[in-house]
Amino acid sequence: MKSIFCTSLSALALMSATVMAQSADSGGFADYLAGLKDVAASQNQIRPQTLDTVFPKIKEFRLAKSDTGEPAAAPATNLDTFLPQTLNDALVDEAKFQYQGHAETLNRIGKQYGVQPRFIVALWGLESRYGRESGVYPVLSVTASKAFNKEKEAFFREQFFAALKIIDSSSWQPDDLLATPDGRMGQPKLLPQAFLSAAKDGDDDGKADIWSNPADVFATLAYSLQQAGWREDETWGRQVKIPGDFDMSQAAAGNKKSFSQWQALGVRRFDGTDLPARADMKVEMVMPDGPKGRVYLVYDNYLALKRWHDSDYFALAVVHLSDRIKFQLGE
Repeated sequence: MKSIFCTSLSALALMSATVMAQSADSGGFADYLAGLKDVAASQNQIRPQTLDTVFPKIKEFRLAKSDTGEPAAAPATNLDTFLPQTLNDALVDEAKFQYQGHAETLNRIGKQYGVQPRFIVALWGLESRYGRESGVYPVLSVTASKAFNKEKEAFFREQFFAALKIIDSSSWQPDDLLATPDGRMGQPKLLPQAFLSAAKDGDDDGKADIWSNPADVFATLAYSLQQAGWREDETWGRQVKIPGDFDMSQAAAGNKKSFSQWQALGVRRFDGTDLPARADMKVEMVMPDGPKGRVYLVYDNYLALKRWHDSDYFALAVVHLSDRIKFQLGE
């Protein structure tokens, strides 16, 4: 099972199909790189020996426009087609397999951070297909090239300097920090700045290996959700029905109400029965496809997922996968 966590050396061959690499001494990029080196030394306090070791390895990358590395985007249809296409049988079956195979580690880490294991596995599956899609590009080259090409230059310069700090303050080498074409590293898809604040050592071996160590991957995902406001005593939400004359302004982001208040507005469970009688929660409504599509009342845990990746389609894929895991395991 461990093999799916290890980045295959053969996967590096994929770079030739999507990337053109040039030596860092080529024209304008070399000059830009020299400027980055000066700033790294003068403003980011990166040690000279690190700079001398790292910078000769950095190459300019020209990425194919289709190779964005972004999480799954919403199709041009609706959730009724997106969810079945995304949560196919293979993905769901492997979720159960991975959950059972890592149950002891997942339960330990879930308890430590207050995040139910099924959500950790679901997020892992949607982000990197359980570790198989974690990126094969050197993050320093990716971020430097994006900054050079004026793609959110200030943002990617900061990611570049953060990646240097990772190397300068640890035993990680430049070739270890592999990323997607948008600079997100490892199985949790962390940007370098996020790695510095959120990468966790899940098995106390002294290293947060988000590329090949399952315990570290799970701990990083769980910690990130915890910091985003996750609550262990709640689930994510529920699909509901609204009346034909529903005031659509009530579905505005951030408009939280109690279940009784939503009930008074005519909102009911999807099967038509009353909403929960709990008075200790305030929840909000989302309808990604408008009032004629699916409508949900969502809780704090759903909003935590939106802080991870701000997409209702992505968040709903994660939570529906977590429900499929729960159903398959009979929990």
